[in-house]
Amino acid sequence: MTRVLLVSHYYPPHVGGIENVVRHEALHLTRAGAEVTVLTSGPRTVTEEDEGVRVVRVAAWNGVEERTGVPFPVLSPRVLAAAVRWARWADVVHVHDCLYMTSWAAGLGSALTGTPQVMTQHVALVEHPSVVVRAVQRAVYGLAGRLLLRRARRVLVVNGRVADFVTAHGARAVDHLANGVDTHLFRPPRSAEERRSARREFGLPKDRVLVLFVGRLVPKKGYDLLVGAADAGYDLVFAGDGAQETADAPGVHHLGALAPDRLAGLYRAVDLFALPSVAEGFPLTVQEAMASGLPVVTTDDPGYAPYRLADAGVRLLPRDGGRLRGTLRELAGDEELRAAMGRSAHARAATDFAWEQHTAALLRTYAAAVVRRMPKAPA
Repeated sequence: MTRVLLVSHYYPPHVGGIENVVRHEALHLTRAGAEVTVLTSGPRTVTEEDEGVRVVRVAAWNGVEERTGVPFPVLSPRVLAAAVRWARWADVVHVHDCLYMTSWAAGLGSALTGTPQVMTQHVALVEHPSVVVRAVQRAVYGLAGRLLLRRARRVLVVNGRVADFVTAHGARAVDHLANGVDTHLFRPPRSAEERRSARREFGLPKDRVLVLFVGRLVPKKGYDLLVGAADAGYDLVFAGDGAQETADAPGVHHLGALAPDRLAGLYRAVDLFALPSVAEGFPLTVQEAMASGLPVVTTDDPGYAPYRLADAGVRLLPRDGGRLRGTLRELAGDEELRAAMGRSAHARAATDFAWEQHTAALLRTYAAAVVRRMPKAPA
């Protein structure tokens, strides 16, 4: 049985992308037979169990996030002792992102105990509007980040942009591994009646082609670009938090942010998915839409290149409102083309992006990184 120490600055119930990925990895690794401990932050120091996963929380102050929106917990010095203790127990230490105090402590614990370290780097430098935040990022990546990346046996990334970033910061062995998606929850409708029922549930028109956008309603995500591509041939459906200047416009439906099970039902209610975002690489919503059997229209980001999404029926466009409107009008008027693209997208998601495939790839990565030794159980 492989003993894995997963390290994340946050873990559910805290809401965020990295913590959701880590929880899914922890649960699926456990189901695959690994023994998993998660080292993370919390309001107090405590050890809990989450469906067979040991969760070690170290007390942290979250004032940075509360005051600035930057998710950076400041941990108690106890994190160092906890990191050493659980690194000694583990066969492999898997650190998520190198920007956080949990990561720095785990890197030190891994070095002191000789435990092999694997990293997942989720993002490159985030172009935050604050000059101070950008400067701090650069300093951390240039110091602690570089040390962590150089020491990692393998660095896993979700797109080509992050691969270039970690290579420039000293990573020696880089592999692409997309985040997993729950292909049991996110699936195509089983019948026309299920689609009609989903439309009734969300109060959506039964006789219109529906184009779905999921994400924060901000320019980076392409919300304004999609609103500008509105057309008489289809309605726009928005799921996410943010500005809703067009809430009363005809043919535009705002549903707000939705829990995953509700969001899965919404994917089954619509006809196609559009995300004209910028500088994202490979958003999870694209994977969810593909798993749900939807044709996908998104920005031709270089980060997609390793996944050959065009071969899976995904339309990759320049970030241009006219091209976006033209493509959406084409797809809205061709039901057979939408169905063919949706089948290709679903097949690719089921083959490459399901959590079971993600977990199997992690276990292979761990096996390649692990130095055979007999870890001691913690006192």
